[in-house]
Parts: sequence; structure tokens; C-alpha cells
Amino acid sequence: MKGEGETMRRVTRRSFATGSVAALAGVAGSSSPSAVALERQLARDAGNPGAGPELRGMWIATVDNRDWPSAPGLSPQEQRAELLGHLETARRRRLNTIWFQARPTADALWPSRHEPWSEWLTGVQGKDPGWDPLGFVVREAHRRGLAVEAWFNPYRIALHDDPGRLVRAHPARRHPDWAVAYGGKLYYNPGLPQVRRFVQDAMLDAVRRYDIDGVHWDDYFYPYPVEGETFDDDAAYAEYGRGFPDRADWRRNNIDLLVAEAARRVRRVRPGIRFGISPFGVWRNKSSDPAGSDSAAGVETYDDLYADTRKWVREGRLDYVLPQLYWHMGFEAADYAKLVPWWAGTVRSTRTRLYIGEALYKAGDPAQPAPWQDPAELSRHLTYCRSLPEVRGHAFFSAKEVSEDVIGAMDRVVADHYPLRR
Repeated sequence: MKGEGETMRRVTRRSFATGSVAALAGVAGSSSPSAVALERQLARDAGNPGAGPELRGMWIATVDNRDWPSAPGLSPQEQRAELLGHLETARRRRLNTIWFQARPTADALWPSRHEPWSEWLTGVQGKDPGWDPLGFVVREAHRRGLAVEAWFNPYRIALHDDPGRLVRAHPARRHPDWAVAYGGKLYYNPGLPQVRRFVQDAMLDAVRRYDIDGVHWDDYFYPYPVEGETFDDDAAYAEYGRGFPDRADWRRNNIDLLVAEAARRVRRVRPGIRFGISPFGVWRNKSSDPAGSDSAAGVETYDDLYADTRKWVREGRLDYVLPQLYWHMGFEAADYAKLVPWWAGTVRSTRTRLYIGEALYKAGDPAQPAPWQDPAELSRHLTYCRSLPEVRGHAFFSAKEVSEDVIGAMDRVVADHYPLRR
């Protein structure tokens, strides 16, 4: 994670890249009354920003063993014990929702019909870990009254750029023309219709087979810009870019199509399920667009990631949007107290609910500026948001910090804002 003073280049939380198998014949996992009640209430309240329960959530990141499992190659018993520990922490902190990263790098933390087992489980991509983490977390979260959404990364293939290191049966090995090396990593090419269809199929495999409460994407679409490098999609642009004024508009259309198609397919497969996205917190700066936020971010999702998050909200593509507002109040380039009202205004009069992503991982980090050394900074965020009825809850990045809480920032949030479990 980059520091706030580094002109906000790639300032996102994901920059570190950021049951039994037999039970899978049908939809795995069983919802507890609490999780079902939360889901139904949230569904009923769509389009009514002031109503319904407050979302209180945390992410469980699996990429690069960020939160779980703590290391590759642990025994199934050790992995299950660690995962249960995170769920118990969520319950103890009076949270009600978790986002479990089930597809971090074009792989799977369930026995997928499309992609290999994740290397973050065993240390070897494609190796069966001997159990089903997604089925287990769905069942155990529901038993604890927690809603659980499957968190997928659509296009990232690997944290390296060598296709030869992928397991031989990997789709990117079988279709080398689908992959683009960029910035030391591998990505699927969003400009190819067959890729767009495939990544949806891979995610929908889990949607069909597990009793998840939602489908969740993060901030990665086209990759974050890397100085001096070019994302090589020339061939795809030559074939599919006709009719667009420039490559940027074509790329945005590719992502628009992914979002629109996935939203339709998810709702067709599982009516009532939530579909939401957690984008980087700045759509566009006001200096780039009068409709943008009063910010000076070095990254803008519209221009750099080709993700028109504002459009998706206004067109009703999303059940919720969860912008990553990972800056302190008063930060000059991206002031939390200016960005939250911008997002509140964006969702106003739409069907899309607004939750705010909070940078718990910065609290007490000695590399961060003084406001993040104050245990009360995050609590002040939640207090500020009480004045904005569009803000329906908060999510904390991420599970490791929710547990460790090095300076008591999460303790303060719970004491000040979560006195009762909801």
C-alpha cells in the first residue's frame, strides 16, 4: 500500500497485488435466520437509502496470503481453524457481513469447473487442498448470523508475468492470446468478447453452487497505470474498436459490457442476490470533469482504469457501491469529508445503496501520517457519515487488522458506533 504523500499513484488497498466436496451437488451452505433476515431486509430496502439495517463488514483477502490462510501449505485443519477465527472476530466486533476472496488470481477457492485451485492454499496452483473453503465459509458464516459475499477479481491472472509458471491446464495457457503481460503481472484482455464471457462463466459457477449472499468485485478492471509501460491490446482494438472515437472509449465500453452482462446473469441465476462493486474512491477530479469530486487524485477510475463507476450507479447496474475512501479527514489530495458527500450525491435518487470502505489497515501504521496514529480517526469517519442518510454502512480493510487492531481503532469504532449487534 502506498503512502498518502506519494501523489496517490495506485493508492488502493489492493496494491499488494492488492463442508465437503460431496455437498456440492446442489447449492452448498445453509443460511441462518439472521443472515437470511439481513439479506431479505437489504433487498426490500433497495432504492430507499434511509431504511433498513446498517451494513457492518470486513474483507477477508486471500491473494498473496494477505489475511487468510496465513501461509500456503497449512493443513486443512489449520486453515479451517484460522478461518473460523476470522468469523468469530467478525461476530465479536458486531459485524454482519464478510467479503471472502474466492477468486483472487484467475483461480478458485472452491472446486471450480473452469479454473485451477488457488496456489494461496497449498503453495502449488491446481493442487487439491482436500476441502472446500468457499463451502465451509458460507456454512460457518451463516451459522454465526453473518452474511457472506463471494469476492471475485475479474481480469487479474497472476502476480507475475510468466505464463509458463501457470499450471498447464490453466485457461491462460490454453488460450495464450487471451493474456497480456503488464507491469510485471498477467491480465486477461478485457477487449476480447470471449474473455468477457469466460470470466463471467467462471464466477457464475460459484453463484450457482453456493448459498452466497452476494457477488462482489473490487477496484481492478484495466490495470493501474505503470509508468513507461503500455497495455498491449492493439490487436483487439483493431478487431473490435471500430465505431469508437478513441481507444479509451472502447475500453470503457468493454468494462461497461462486463458489468451489465454480469449483473443480468447473476440476477437470472440467483434472483435477489446482491451485486456490488468496491471501486477506487475517485471517479474523476473536478479539474477533469465538472461533475467530479473536489479532489486531486493521481488516479481516476474513469480515465485510468476505464471504469465508469458513476454511470453504473446512475443506470442502476449495481445493488450497492462501496468506494474505497482510504484517506483521512483533511487530506488535501482526497479529503474523506469531501468525497463522502460526493458519493452520497451520486447515489441519491438511484436504486444503488452506498457503503463506505474504511482503511483500518492504516491505523497505527508508522508509515502513515499523524491522523492515522490517532485511534479515534476511523470513529470520526463514522460519526461524520451519520449526517448523510445515503450512507448505509461501512466495511473495514481488512480481516487481519480487524483482529490485531494495533492501536485500538477498531475497539473505538465498536464502542462508539456498534453497541448492539445488528
